[in-house]
Amino acid sequence: MLGRVALAVAVLGIAVAAISCATSRTIVVAPSIPGATFIGSESCAECHAKINQGFKTATHARLKAPGKNAENVGCESCHGPGSVHKESGGARSTIINPGKSPESCFQCHLDVAARFRLPSHHPVLEGKLSCNDCHDPHKGSAIIGGGTALATEAETCGRCHTAQRGPFVFEHEAVREGCTTCHQPHGSVNARMLTERSATLCMKCHFQQQTAAGIFIGGQEHSSRLTRGTCWSAGCHEAVHGSQIGTSLRF
Repeated sequence: MLGRVALAVAVLGIAVAAISCATSRTIVVAPSIPGATFIGSESCAECHAKINQGFKTATHARLKAPGKNAENVGCESCHGPGSVHKESGGARSTIINPGKSPESCFQCHLDVAARFRLPSHHPVLEGKLSCNDCHDPHKGSAIIGGGTALATEAETCGRCHTAQRGPFVFEHEAVREGCTTCHQPHGSVNARMLTERSATLCMKCHFQQQTAAGIFIGGQEHSSRLTRGTCWSAGCHEAVHGSQIGTSLRF
């Protein structure tokens, strides 16, 4: 009897392992265009020479393998098969524009697609923003301003979020680290796309450890205020990105 149980457990373990291996990969199917066939990135380069030249430095290019087909992460992986586009002389209606269709990016970036469906997110699904507003798929770092561009996250995000860009006389040190220190740019369950909930986020950096049990935050007054809200909603630190007055205060 024990032998049969052991055999059943072993078979079940092998089945679970097989299922785990089978589901650990995502099969991505290139977008289709009626009547079009794949012609290879080399054909695209005949007209789009500048984009092709820059793509050698792109983050996406690291995924490209030798060959012509879309499986090798070439132009047609995102834009669809290009035969009709080439025959038409480059008509825009004959090719897919991922900049206007985030679903093209979501085929590979499944985790990002899920985040855009969280309560607080950038309005990409609503059509007010596109992936290309923050990411450059064709050249250099996938994040605009990253890599050799030497732009900070604050400068990149500050193109839209001008009020938070500064400069400030007293800037929040966290801004120097980057916006993603506090924000999840694609989406979050927390308001304002914050990575942590309410005062928990601030306490990751702003705390004073005591020898006694617990954490002390500036006295009983501050503690009582935090029970009624957050560091920025309790009427104290409203200018969390920076202030012209001091210590993120706005009175």
